[in-house]
Order: sequence, then structure tokens, then C-alpha cells
Amino acid sequence: MTFSPVRAVFWDLGGVLLSNGWDRDQRRAVVTQFGLDADDFQERHKLIVPELEMGRLSLDDYLTQTVFCRPVPFGRDAFVAAMEAQSTPDPEALALLSELAGRHRMYALNNESRELNAYRRRTFRLDGPLLAFFSSCYLGVAKPNPAIFRLALDMAGVQPHEAVMIDDRLQNAEAARSVGMHAVQFTGAAALRVSLAELGVEP
Repeated sequence: MTFSPVRAVFWDLGGVLLSNGWDRDQRRAVVTQFGLDADDFQERHKLIVPELEMGRLSLDDYLTQTVFCRPVPFGRDAFVAAMEAQSTPDPEALALLSELAGRHRMYALNNESRELNAYRRRTFRLDGPLLAFFSSCYLGVAKPNPAIFRLALDMAGVQPHEAVMIDDRLQNAEAARSVGMHAVQFTGAAALRVSLAELGVEP
């Protein structure tokens, strides 16, 4: 293996290790399942979701404003269960994560609400291979703001050139590069394996 300057690997969750948690497709599926007014829900969601993802609003308060703002024939538990059911793993990406665990310092760096983040960490057993979660709900800032990358680097104790960000969104990868990090736009586990190997990050 060639010498690698990379001392820390930061992983996005939605669109990389897992499906997106509460993105457009997931919202559409659940809104359809419960027969909600899609336009009304989307307008309400759009106004309040930044507060949810930056940890300044609870999931319960989010649902009060977007779903349970009028009488509906279902309960909160059923709706939350449907939200959680949208999360599915990427087996190949998770296998690569497991192969790298113990050989490289790895962290999550993602945008997600506190409750959904906790559910996904627990359900997909991410606390083992990932040493810490630098998530928007804990840090109070979200990608693609360069500030979240700088915060994560400071908390991990590494310099930008010593870190690589793996993200499915080009804008987030570009933002990571703007602070001096290496960045790989995720298109699949096989391509990611090659890109990481080029940086010296191998099992």
C-alpha cells in the first residue's frame, strides 16, 4: 500500500451508506401512503425543515406543523414508523465500511434530524465502525456550508489535507474541497473502493 496522507475518512449517510432518510422520494412515498395533501405538506416542510435538521426543532414539533396541524385518521407512531421504514442499507457500501473499520479513523458527516439520525445509527449498527457523528443536528450547521467541514476537522483533530469526504451530492463534495479536504462523489461502492485506494485508504 502506498503512503497515504489521509488520517480520517468522513462518510455521508443518506445516498452513501444508506438510502436517504427523509428526502424528496421518501417524503413522497409516505405522503402518498397516508393520503396527505402533497402540496400543502411540501410548503409546510420547506419552511421548517432547516430547523429540524440543525437540531433546533424536535421531530414531534415538526410533525405538529406539517402533518398533525389538522385532524387525521392515524397517529404519530404510525407516521413515524412509516418514515423510519424508508431507510434501507447499501450492503456493498456498508461492507466496505466494515473492511476499513479498525484500520482507518472514520466518522459520519451528514445532514439529518436528531431522531432519525439516532434511529439509523441504532438500526444499521453504525456506532461500531464510525467513531463519532458530526451531524447537522448536533453541530447546528449543515452541508454544504463550509463551516460544518471545518468544525468536523477541528473535532477530529486533523488537517484538511489529511481527510477525505465521501458524499453523493456534488455540491457537498465541492464544499469539502473548498476547505482543502479530499472529496469523492459517491456513485457506487466499487468506484468508491478504487477512489479510496488511489488515496491510500485500503483495507
